[in-house]
Amino acid sequence: MNEESTMTDIAAIADRLARLEAADAIRALKLRYLRACDDKDPEAMRACFVPDNAHIHYDRIGSFAGRDALVQCFAELACRPTLREMHFAGQGDICVLDVDTARGSWDLAYLALDDASGSRTFLTGRYADEYVRVGEAWLIRSTVFTTGLLSQAT
Repeated sequence: MNEESTMTDIAAIADRLARLEAADAIRALKLRYLRACDDKDPEAMRACFVPDNAHIHYDRIGSFAGRDALVQCFAELACRPTLREMHFAGQGDICVLDVDTARGSWDLAYLALDDASGSRTFLTGRYADEYVRVGEAWLIRSTVFTTGLLSQAT
């Protein structure tokens, strides 16, 4: 093996490692977002999105003009002690496009129990996300949620 091919191999390995590390950081970001939802933590939710011009559309809930609008809605609708929620995201498919951008999709199963009203909600759907690296951190630039199944009972 000559020196040129060795350098090429090292560069290819470094690129593969960077992509794997980026995908791992994006998985951790999605987990932080879902935990912020379940833990009723508006500031942790806000920290998952780019500061300016985030594109957020959550199907039946609506579209939001940036992270602050989403967090305000979240605080008003979901941050109640009688509302217990669990977001289960899986089957994450992450495509790292380059050192600073990536796309991903996630299947969601969601369960909400409202102790005040007695209502129960089960929802499935899919997130289509775009991510960007800001400094050393990956953040959500765009997220679109499309509902699959929806079951509500009181």
